Amino acid sequence: MKTLQVQLIRYTEDPDKTVAMAARLCYSPSTIDQLSDNLDEEAEVGRIIKMLVDRGHLSPFEHAYFTVGIEGLSRVASHQLVRSRIASYSQQSQRYIEHRDFDYVVPPSIAASSELQEEFDAHLRRSRQLYRRLREGGVAKEDARFVLPQATASSIVMSKNARAWLEWIQLRTCNRSQWEIRQLARSITQLLKEVAPHIFAFAGPPCVSQGFCREGDDSCSRIDGIDVDSLPFKTATVRQQDSTCSEE
Repeated sequence: MKTLQVQLIRYTEDPDKTVAMAARLCYSPSTIDQLSDNLDEEAEVGRIIKMLVDRGHLSPFEHAYFTVGIEGLSRVASHQLVRSRIASYSQQSQRYIEHRDFDYVVPPSIAASSELQEEFDAHLRRSRQLYRRLREGGVAKEDARFVLPQATASSIVMSKNARAWLEWIQLRTCNRSQWEIRQLARSITQLLKEVAPHIFAFAGPPCVSQGFCREGDDSCSRIDGIDVDSLPFKTATVRQQDSTCSEE
């Protein structure tokens, strides 16, 4: 059984400051050489970023990139993951890598029952045995992989700009999202907050970050216990259209 592991492996140097510099170019007569003036003050960087969020002007966030490495994610979750745009992905190949002893992910609902997990484990052992027989019989890896289960653990490197991460986090940290990708999203959010605390200060599901819920009748009702007026970024909209600095 494989457990989820996530690492932040690369990111734009000083991402908060990078976004603030891009924003300053939009709103001041500063030259390129002057963009970093007075941005050694954390409070000033935070003020600029909060201003951008309050205005829904998020294109400056696209100048900061973050790359994460993910291990122990099932193929079920990875299929959801790669639907997200805009992003870059590199996933461990089942065509080129042997999977005779593949790791796998066990859903908590199955792990909660020793009887059900025993049956689940037995099913996956049979998949391993069939995969091995196919390979020993001369079947290529690209064809033997057809018997691999969706529980098979995979590894992925994933890159996004900050704006794209914020949108993805809104969707995937919601209680209505699938448990595995929600766990991944919460882990990534924590890593991003450590290196870019101002950019990701309001990262989270819409209910806790902006004071509204997209789920309608399917809402988990978490929004009912939130003081919307106390949220500092309740007017922000990550999907806001703002292709230009001038917000024309």
